[in-house]
Amino acid sequence: MNLLRRKSVTDLQKEALTDHSLKRALGALNLTMLGIGAIIGTGIFVLTGTVAALNAGPAVVLSFVLAGVASIFAALCYSEFASLVPMAGSAYTYGYATLGEIFAWIIGWDLVLEYALGAVTVAIGWSGYVVSFLHDVGFDVPCALSAARGTTVTCFDGTTATAVFNLPAVVIIALVTTLLVIGIKESANVNNVIVFVKVAVVLLFIVGASRAIDPANWHPFMPPNTGVRGEFGWTGVMTGAGIVFFAYIGFDAVSTAAQEARNPQKDMPIGIIGSLLICTLLYILVSGIATGVMSYKDLNVPDPIAVAADHAGLGWMSSLIKLGAIAGLSSVILVMLLGQSRVFWTMSKDGLLPQFVNQIHPRFQTPWITSIVTGVAVAFVSALLTVREAGSLVSIGTLLAFVIVSAGVLVLRVREPNLPRAFKTPWVWFVAPMGAISAVYLMASLPWRTWERLIIWFVAGIVIYFAYGVRHSKLASRN
Repeated sequence: MNLLRRKSVTDLQKEALTDHSLKRALGALNLTMLGIGAIIGTGIFVLTGTVAALNAGPAVVLSFVLAGVASIFAALCYSEFASLVPMAGSAYTYGYATLGEIFAWIIGWDLVLEYALGAVTVAIGWSGYVVSFLHDVGFDVPCALSAARGTTVTCFDGTTATAVFNLPAVVIIALVTTLLVIGIKESANVNNVIVFVKVAVVLLFIVGASRAIDPANWHPFMPPNTGVRGEFGWTGVMTGAGIVFFAYIGFDAVSTAAQEARNPQKDMPIGIIGSLLICTLLYILVSGIATGVMSYKDLNVPDPIAVAADHAGLGWMSSLIKLGAIAGLSSVILVMLLGQSRVFWTMSKDGLLPQFVNQIHPRFQTPWITSIVTGVAVAFVSALLTVREAGSLVSIGTLLAFVIVSAGVLVLRVREPNLPRAFKTPWVWFVAPMGAISAVYLMASLPWRTWERLIIWFVAGIVIYFAYGVRHSKLASRN
């Protein structure tokens, strides 16, 4: 039993050239829009205010810069792999090619935490925004159908009710799953429209609110530490970086579409790095303007950007910001489900998951079985869980993927230095270690409870691997 058996990079490259089962329909612009669609979500609409008020003050701008730099390190490593091994499995495939099958399984199992649970978390947040927006336009979703089972919900008329399940969350997952089954090009086109809407809302806020900035609100730029670690001062900025890192999750999902890109060697790095740089710039501008318009102390609210818009005299933007948030969360769900279905499909092709899910729709050329299985599972969980329960594992799962990809780039540089690389990570002996170190640092800042859940999750995954995957692996059958 060779747990470290690896897939040949050369074989993967040949497979990428000859496997036309998925439709190659995405260009650099589509991939960049997918990245922006995955990144801009709750982070820019919620975390900006809470981190400014509780951790960093106006220096929340620095928190976004630091989290963005940590993400750039990982993005450069992802770009090298995505252009070198343009396959749908993302970090799972990269781990298979560099570290061996057991590590590939671990990272594939780990990606469930990022993509599937990420979609669950965002679907629950989407539900809250939609319920509020529909109330604004005169339609109230029944309280019992608007939250996780057993949750006490305060209705708009002031009464309370015990929720049965979260109907809006199920509806959005069903709609997105249907779209993903119909086609990648159609999915990308819908994502492009959604991204246009939410970026337009963000730019409207930047342009409109910038006129109401009072520089006095930026003083002190970094409030002194309160005596508690993580509350203002440099420790507050660093803690804030760990929290707002959640706002950057998703750019790596672009790499799962490598097998559906027309020219992955050229376009994948553009999509991954381009989307991350654009979103980092928007995050810095929005956080700087929000803390310039009003005191950071008043931004600890569920909708800080809407509150800042009101304070800037842009009250008409409140509903627009809600619409932008709904659009933003919709595209995040789309890209997360896209990524998860492609990872499952690739694992099934390798024999680590049952073969029945490894089917391509004859008409739509999409992995329709994995899309439906993923959608049903995510809809079921999102109907029953709260955001806190679902979201606790998303960040740590993403960070672990970053560690493995950063390490894998170095391993492959040593093992096969002469492979033709369309994109090479610059200063790789600095960038890759920093990508791994920064991810480990952010993981270490997460609470022990999250680590306990991660350990339990991986124990379950190892049991499944030894019960099924290790014996059905296609690499095992070749030996």
